[in-house]
Amino acid sequence: MPLTIFNTPSLADRTRVHEAHCAPHMALGSETIGRKLLWSIALPGLVVALLGVGHFSREARQAVREGTHLEALALAEAVASTFTLPQAPGAAPHGAVAEVLASDTRLFRSVEDLRVLTPEGRIRWSRRPAEQGHPHPEASRLSATGPETARSSDHGTEVVRPLGGPECSGCHTGEAAQRMGVLQVRMGEPALTRQLQTVFQDALGAMVLFVGILGLVTWLSLRFVLTAPLKRLSEAMGRAADGDLLVRAEARGTDEISRLGAAFNQMLARLTSMKVEEIDTHRDLQLVKEKLALKDELEERLTELSLLFDVARSLNTTLELDELLSRITRMVVERLHIPDFSIMLLNEEGLLEVKHAWPQGRGLEGHTFAMGEGACGRAAQARKAVYLPDLTDSTSVFARRGLRGGSEQGSLLAVPMVHADTLLGVINFQRPETASISAEEIELFTAVADQAATAVTNARLHAETVKLTLTDALTGVPNRRHLFQRMDLELARAQRFGVPMALLMVDVDHFKRLNDLAGHRAGDETLRRVSDVLRNRARKVDTLGRYGGEEFVLLLPQVSKATAVEVAETLRRAVADSVTLSRPGLPGGHVTVSIGVAHFPTDATSQDMLVDCADSALYCSKRTGRNRVTAFEPGMEVHPGRERSISTPPADAPSTPPAPSGIAKA
Repeated sequence: MPLTIFNTPSLADRTRVHEAHCAPHMALGSETIGRKLLWSIALPGLVVALLGVGHFSREARQAVREGTHLEALALAEAVASTFTLPQAPGAAPHGAVAEVLASDTRLFRSVEDLRVLTPEGRIRWSRRPAEQGHPHPEASRLSATGPETARSSDHGTEVVRPLGGPECSGCHTGEAAQRMGVLQVRMGEPALTRQLQTVFQDALGAMVLFVGILGLVTWLSLRFVLTAPLKRLSEAMGRAADGDLLVRAEARGTDEISRLGAAFNQMLARLTSMKVEEIDTHRDLQLVKEKLALKDELEERLTELSLLFDVARSLNTTLELDELLSRITRMVVERLHIPDFSIMLLNEEGLLEVKHAWPQGRGLEGHTFAMGEGACGRAAQARKAVYLPDLTDSTSVFARRGLRGGSEQGSLLAVPMVHADTLLGVINFQRPETASISAEEIELFTAVADQAATAVTNARLHAETVKLTLTDALTGVPNRRHLFQRMDLELARAQRFGVPMALLMVDVDHFKRLNDLAGHRAGDETLRRVSDVLRNRARKVDTLGRYGGEEFVLLLPQVSKATAVEVAETLRRAVADSVTLSRPGLPGGHVTVSIGVAHFPTDATSQDMLVDCADSALYCSKRTGRNRVTAFEPGMEVHPGRERSISTPPADAPSTPPAPSGIAKA
């Protein structure tokens, strides 16, 4: 089940986001909650106190003003009533008025002015005796006043009352009794008002002092009860926000701040636990990632090792070079997913020759490339892998020679096959996508190329070993063992399909004398030249082999006896015309051969009989003068002068290779 890893923000990331969010608010100032509470308590209290003092002061002043107003009206009424008091005989008119005005009773202590004006505007009576008899400066205003009026102001109360009317009709008559004058009473600010002002001023000062003391007490209380604990809690939160999750807030007591600190400590404990779990989870995730990476790398390595093992096992199951190259091609295409592939081997001319290519049928096999030509030539020349990630910008494997099937797009990797410092060829891996071969694949493809190089070397060594076991080392033609294996196959085919076959036994004339005169090296050269002449004149279906010593055997499938004799005559003349020797002592100065011809099924029906018949015919050629061709005739095998290595076997005798003839053919 695949593991899905989510990228969650860490505590530090969340803290940075919180600080970024709170930074504008923190930059507004360092106003504490204690100050805010102090202002919220002291300022409204001060305002309420001031408003209360002002209100009561205004109410008191209003009450005093109203009392003064009433007092002034009552005084005016009292003074006016004195005019109606009965007078003693002989007393001055209205003497009671003068006595009242001159009295120093408590009632007149607040009176500033008390005057009685005549209708003409002169002051008749006054508390200031000096004014009596003098005109009043405001006589016109006072005389123009209608009924009794009273005016109050911040400086006092003035009452103006006209005198006269029915109450004066007893002493005065006529129209004069209706208007006798004007009574003016002016009362100043009473002492009570000043006392009230003093009281209220003292009250205001006391209130201000009380508010100050209350604010100080409140500030101290808030500082020690609220501000200081909140400050310590804020500092703890700040340290926690900076990443110190081991800090703890003070949580002594049972108030709200203590409970908040306890809750904060619990939150920090949980955050610490979560941080520890996050660290453990992160470590576990890192370990899981590392294990997954190691697992993926191990799986990739196991896949590569499995592939290399399969390559080695598959390549080591065959030693045939062509089959080996075909298996390499199939495995690379199927297992490595390479759509374009070719394998080149270094030929005898030193050129890189395409042996196998994929896709097949493009006609690329057989094309050759010189060292340094194209990517393959450069890889072979440098003996290092050449990688072209984009073929549109570089030379392709076929060097842009217009070969059909050579892709001009994609990426190409040319890897040389080198074994024991010997260059064997080049393997080309090509994909149609640009830069589609990774560094790991380059390493893998290089290992595959090394395996292929080892397998090609083994196949070539096997081929050389087989060739050495089946080929005569001197002449290069099949040796005696291979010759009789081929003879068995040809006889079996001839018997199965009912076709004829001829056997020619060729012997070099006077070979012993040639060795004695010219030496064994000249004899070896003569055998090589004779074998070359015979091989060049033979057909591809014919088999030429060295029978032993200076004798050769040539198998001619599907020929008649007459045709076989003609072929033998042609070979005899070719040897006589082509192989010459400068040493004297040989007849004619050139090398000749004698040939005996035997035919299946005319002369023999088994391998031993066929060989014996050919040997009998050859003996006849030697005996009758050499440098001639003799076809087998019945009776030749029982000539009294011929030393036979075997007796004539019966028809049902097993087929065994005969030993070389013991006849001295010198």
